[in-house]
Amino acid sequence: MKIILHGYTGKMGQIVQEVCAENDEYEIAAMIAFDSQKEADHCYSSFEECNEEADLVIDFSSRAATEALLAFCVKRNLPLVLCTTGQTEEEKQMIKDASKNIPVFFSANFSLGVAVLASLARQAAAMFPDADIEILEKHHNRKADAPSGTALLLADEIKEVRTDAVYAAPRGNRKRQKNEIGISSLRMGNEVGTHEIYINTGSECLTLTHQAYSRAVFAEGALKAAEYLLTKEPGLYNMKDMVAEI
Repeated sequence: MKIILHGYTGKMGQIVQEVCAENDEYEIAAMIAFDSQKEADHCYSSFEECNEEADLVIDFSSRAATEALLAFCVKRNLPLVLCTTGQTEEEKQMIKDASKNIPVFFSANFSLGVAVLASLARQAAAMFPDADIEILEKHHNRKADAPSGTALLLADEIKEVRTDAVYAAPRGNRKRQKNEIGISSLRMGNEVGTHEIYINTGSECLTLTHQAYSRAVFAEGALKAAEYLLTKEPGLYNMKDMVAEI
């Protein structure tokens, strides 16, 4: 599988390179980053410079590149694994529009464990319809967005069975509303990523937790998503779709 890696200078981009170097099934045909120092012939600082043939694009960059990235993939008819979060509603609509022309795999988190956590959270929320639900997410002190895309993904899963739910992120100086899902964020040290879901009935509390020990889990998940995407028609796909076919 030949890959164009967008955002190769970032931490996750570097980890994707390391994982690919250890697996003969993956070949990085070209790498793009706006801050590229063009360390090799196949490194570029813009989409316009890149003419290499590839099977798809994997993106670990920033939401600021969303529009240009989608335009490049649609123009080249390249499937896209989009691993960047924090998009505006307008940018999310751009992603949906692009998926009418190419396969797009878009997820806030590429860990299989988080996909299982989301499924468990949805089931538990349905089992305890009157319980208070709070989500706590922890990440390193360099993370730009809060709450995390994964915390919002988990809240969205819960909202599927609690359709009247509203998000409180943060709650502020007021009492808790009956139908809200509280989302709290911690930013500290080198925390890779921890997500905790509390489902409290008043007489008991169920706590669901996922903790990532290495960022390699996200790179491995993105590559699995890439393999999955190569078999798909244009459309918008996510971890739930892939897990359902395992």
